Amino acid sequence: MDKSFPPSYYNYQVGGSLPQNAPTYVKRQADDDLYEGLQAGEFCYVLNSRQMGKSSLRVQVMQRLQQEGFACAVIDITAIGTADITPEQWYAGVIDTLIGSFNLYTTFDLETWWTENHLISPVQKLSKFIDTILLKIITTNIVIFIDEIDSVLSLAFNVDDFFAVIRDCYNRRADQEVYQRLTFAIIGVSTPSDLIQDRRRTPFNIGRAITLTGFQLAETEPLATGLTKLGEPQMVMSSVLYWTGGQPFLTQKVCKLLLDEIIKTGGRKDTGTHRGRIPNRRVD
Repeated sequence: MDKSFPPSYYNYQVGGSLPQNAPTYVKRQADDDLYEGLQAGEFCYVLNSRQMGKSSLRVQVMQRLQQEGFACAVIDITAIGTADITPEQWYAGVIDTLIGSFNLYTTFDLETWWTENHLISPVQKLSKFIDTILLKIITTNIVIFIDEIDSVLSLAFNVDDFFAVIRDCYNRRADQEVYQRLTFAIIGVSTPSDLIQDRRRTPFNIGRAITLTGFQLAETEPLATGLTKLGEPQMVMSSVLYWTGGQPFLTQKVCKLLLDEIIKTGGRKDTGTHRGRIPNRRVD
């Protein structure tokens, strides 16, 4: 990365998913672990505390997979809704999200298909959609990311059947080769035991847990690049990480405060920010 990148144009993002080309995205071991797992067809899950960069990780890994020819979709549980929603509406929302992600609106009419299959339950409709529509139309490898999975805990109905569908897609690989093209990545805050009650139906004992740690100094060159005006940016980053513990949200925020100070003072070294010293400003 260009070390002379103008600080005034360098943006540290505090909160939210970083876009694919974000200059401050920090690649961690989890990036390669999740990418390699999904590329190999493993069911993966990333369950960690908030503000650890899970959604940004998903954005980056999804881009890498798409560059390899994978068809990818994202089901954001919060976007479907959890309040005052029936099982029929929720499962229809899941299917509709898949239709939109894979651009199937011109070849598939959900309302007509849903009516034609009125005799089967909503969860059976999801399973049938995957089996008879999705895997028939999409002929490449498919990865479905399910983000904000902990939001299912707010639903008024049991969603063990939803996880059972995911597990069933894995089990079908034994006698239906087409299912080897489909895999899932489950992302969220909760633990597996929080999400599903029936241990016999959980997809987590067949999947791969991806460990997502805080930022390590050796990984933080993208962050240090915006602080070169301070001199010895790696020393500055070492101080920042000591203060934040490598927590992604806090680290981005402290770097942003430092960059704001650089821009405000024009990079003068009498601000108390050079040689690894951080301004005495509280991060709330």
